[in-house]
Amino acid sequence: MTAASDEELDASERTERIDTPPGPNGWPLVGNTFQLARDPLGFFDRLATHGDVAQYTLGGMPSAAVLHPDYAEQLLVTNWESVGKFQLGEFGGSTNHFAPEGVLFSEGEQWRKQRTMLQNAFTLDRIERYGETMVDVATEHAASWNNGEEVALDVLARTLFDLDIESRGKAVTDVARAVNDRSDPRKLSMYLPSWVPTPTQRRYERTMADFEAVIDDVIAERRGSENLTERDDLLSLLLVGKGPTGYRHSDEELRDQLLTFLFAGHETTSLSLTYTTLLLARYPNVHERLHEEWNDVLGDSDPVPSDLPNLEYADRVLSESLRLYPPAFAVFREAAGDIEIGGYLVPKGNGNHDPAVQAASRPALLRRPGGLRSRSMDRGFRGRVAGLRVLSVRWCTTPLYRDALCGDRTETRRAGSPAQG
Repeated sequence: MTAASDEELDASERTERIDTPPGPNGWPLVGNTFQLARDPLGFFDRLATHGDVAQYTLGGMPSAAVLHPDYAEQLLVTNWESVGKFQLGEFGGSTNHFAPEGVLFSEGEQWRKQRTMLQNAFTLDRIERYGETMVDVATEHAASWNNGEEVALDVLARTLFDLDIESRGKAVTDVARAVNDRSDPRKLSMYLPSWVPTPTQRRYERTMADFEAVIDDVIAERRGSENLTERDDLLSLLLVGKGPTGYRHSDEELRDQLLTFLFAGHETTSLSLTYTTLLLARYPNVHERLHEEWNDVLGDSDPVPSDLPNLEYADRVLSESLRLYPPAFAVFREAAGDIEIGGYLVPKGNGNHDPAVQAASRPALLRRPGGLRSRSMDRGFRGRVAGLRVLSVRWCTTPLYRDALCGDRTETRRAGSPAQG
């Protein structure tokens, strides 16, 4: 027997001796599906009582929840090759795969080639220009604000695609609602195959078709532009650019990249700003200090990208908001092979998810996990929780929120209508 096969045998014997994670009891066939559907957040709270790694079953699929940031780092950073990407559309044999050829869900060599090309759109000089556009868009909206305006979508369209999406914005917001509705764990439709013609599934298919048609039209229009090579937005760069090995996006990949950035960028930014607004209304002392910093740093001027390093408290507020209300509340993966994590075995093919809202709010890691920790922000809290780093969203829409939040606070709280992205 060779040394290699000895190692494989030892690994096999070791995993056979390891227990699978503990978890709540479920029903035959459906597992814990109905427990999650009745109370999603409460279900994950109860799941955390079983330990840092807990097992449950959804739609017939065994899954493991990784509830400690150290173990999340093990899966997503240290041993990232041990897991593959997982689409929520795979529940119940569904074929609702959102943008499978885009950078969010592509893997391996395809992902590396796409990532190399995409990073050209996010150089420091381009990000500074994006910041200037963000301020312009926010200033325009602040000057004539109407409830329900699509601020984040407008910013995204102009910065990444150099588009005025006013006439096309409905397709984006409609599909965002349809995708959220189709993947809502409180609804049975999430766990059903896509061929079951539920009202939710039909609405998803209709709005997705409209959305893809809008994207196809945008691509066709841009390809016909006379000054295509002179533009520096993401869409134009992808149309004319080539990777180091001559790689170019196929039409399907190009469409899925735009689907990814338009939908994911719009939805996450909208939620981040909405929940930050909510928290500021609940914590007037933090609101007041944020107002003071804006006055000290900006005065009566609109911000420019170079002001961001000086808006330290605003950055801390956003970091805390993202800890409490992460817009992407969990990262889903699938075990590429048997995984040992936290002393437990997660078998090949099982789903894994790392719920940021749990990992960043563990009572064992924080004294006050459930509230805005203004004292920690005073000490320079940067959104780090025992190895888990919460990405900081830089607030280039300061003009909008300075006007909306720092006028009469009583009026703001009474209105109760946080901005929608």
